[in-house]
Amino acid sequence: MNDVLSMKIFSFTLGELIKVLCMWLLCIVVGKVILRIIDRGFSRLKVDPNLQAFLHSAIKLIIWFVIAVIVADSLGIPVTSLVALLSVVGIALSLAVQGLLSNLCGGVLLLTARPFKVGDFVEAGGESGTVVEVGLIYTKLRTVDNKIVFIPNSDISGSKIQNFTRLPLRRVDLTVSASYDDSTAAVKAAVADAIASVEGILPEPEPFVRVLAYGDSAISYTVRVWARSQDYWDVYFGLTEAVRDAFERDGVTMTYNHINVHMVPQEKAPAEE
Repeated sequence: MNDVLSMKIFSFTLGELIKVLCMWLLCIVVGKVILRIIDRGFSRLKVDPNLQAFLHSAIKLIIWFVIAVIVADSLGIPVTSLVALLSVVGIALSLAVQGLLSNLCGGVLLLTARPFKVGDFVEAGGESGTVVEVGLIYTKLRTVDNKIVFIPNSDISGSKIQNFTRLPLRRVDLTVSASYDDSTAAVKAAVADAIASVEGILPEPEPFVRVLAYGDSAISYTVRVWARSQDYWDVYFGLTEAVRDAFERDGVTMTYNHINVHMVPQEKAPAEE
């Protein structure tokens, strides 16, 4: 085959070789123009820089492959066998790096859909933390106890993703219990005092306090307030502490599970005559 290829190349006239060379140069120029147009489109669409670099490299590789096929065909080289050989090699490589390709596809999906960005607090892939970096293979999270976790993108893209900071406001939910001896109005008033004493609770949407359930030892009340996403934990813990202080101050009993045992005095048996 090499002899045939050499005969075909050396059998070209100078004009034909110049024609092939001009075709090669033209293909390179056209390829660069296509890449520039695509890069401008990415910039206008505000595509993530990591995804843009990956797509640029992938498209550039495809363009060079097409140029090689065109030039080879112009030289009289049979391209059908070359394409078939490259297809077999491509399949073999894809099977060898199946896990890597799965993570890569997951990374492309995350960078395209953008379910989160750097700085968001998320729960994904069985982990929760602040997003530090979104790569093509791994996503890096910083956990609340200051550990860095690298999660494969295939694990994230194939699971549920919760973004806790995507929206500006979050609702804080608490459940508190009070004694059956305390009136509903008294409990609500104490909770309202606690809400008023905590910084970060928003007046709108309006705080919500209602009876939730009647338990064996106490009545449960649900408390719902709204705060900015970045103030969520400060409001949560602050309100939890403030409710206890307000109950003690207003005389509301915060009960716990217990059993009341009532002793019934036994009647004396009548004396025998």
